[in-house]
Amino acid sequence: MYTASSSVSAPPRPHRPLVAGSGPYLDPHHAAAGTGRARRAAGTGSQPLSGRLDLSGPQGAQLRSALASVHRICPEFQPVQVLRRSGRSVLLVGTVGRTTAVAKCLLDRSEQWTERFRHEIAAYRAFVRHRPPVRVPRLIAADPDHCTLVIERMPGRVAALTRHPAEAPPRADVRAALGAIDKLNHWRPAAEMFGRPLNYGKRLTDFHALGLFTDRDLGDLQKLLHGISRSALPWQFCHGDALLSNMILSPAGPVLVDWEHAGWYLPGYDLATLWMILGDASPVARRQISQLAQAAGTAARDAFLVNLMLVTTREVRRYEAKVQRTMREAPSAGTPAGPGVPPGEEQRLLLRRLHDDCALARRAVRAAVGTR
Repeated sequence: MYTASSSVSAPPRPHRPLVAGSGPYLDPHHAAAGTGRARRAAGTGSQPLSGRLDLSGPQGAQLRSALASVHRICPEFQPVQVLRRSGRSVLLVGTVGRTTAVAKCLLDRSEQWTERFRHEIAAYRAFVRHRPPVRVPRLIAADPDHCTLVIERMPGRVAALTRHPAEAPPRADVRAALGAIDKLNHWRPAAEMFGRPLNYGKRLTDFHALGLFTDRDLGDLQKLLHGISRSALPWQFCHGDALLSNMILSPAGPVLVDWEHAGWYLPGYDLATLWMILGDASPVARRQISQLAQAAGTAARDAFLVNLMLVTTREVRRYEAKVQRTMREAPSAGTPAGPGVPPGEEQRLLLRRLHDDCALARRAVRAAVGTR
């Protein structure tokens, strides 16, 4: 008989996933220095603040603009450090009275990112009235019009510094992450508090139109969706971006941050995300996730597999774009990714693993269709 755990598990094989700065509370320079140093940097959430802001030059003007947005809604915020800056957003750490706080300001005001940022603010505001069963940072101030958010900075260490951890995380960390996600997924907030961020039917047809799904993939997934709808399987509240880099392991328990994708999904969306990012270096964790996903029956198993196909395919698309971009920039990059590592090699190795994951998910989907 088909089981999800047997169909989406495979023996471990060595690979070198991408190492890059990530996570909501991190300075990417720490992560880029290597695995050992990255692990030491993971505890920065509880270390004392130090340093100063450089407000000179073009980047200083950008910071001054961000600070003006923060002070408009939270005059008491005293900035200390830049935690992360990208073309999309800037994160500042500072104090509000005796509270250590993080201010997040959106720089890319395109419709896509503005909508996500406002969704995250709405989630934090909802948590003020209805506390979830997992720990979340306390909302201090927010301005959806100017895309500015101030929350408390939680003590602890980030569960992973990168989107795809270079090494298998400690089992205790994985257990803590799975426990937090399980609690969250069993939470039933009022339906009107959150929407459904993912239109499954449209996403399937979009991926098919892009050539990411074959005709058979599309047909198989539509069959599973049809069976799920007939089963009246209730939707599940999910974080929507359940990366280990979005989890802070504090003494009082895991803390979840970055809620811009939170909402109602088919059951197993968060579990599918964790399965995908843990990689084939964590076969035991993947087996546990598959067992959790199918524990509620056939419809829940099928929902997990639909989610798994979507998240793995989206990740392949994401890293294919990264590899192509790296190859275009390689002649001007000047230096390889590391000693003896050509530019883009780590992305290519990760992409190969993601393609293998897609193949595993595809076989599991076909086996599930065969049991219907």
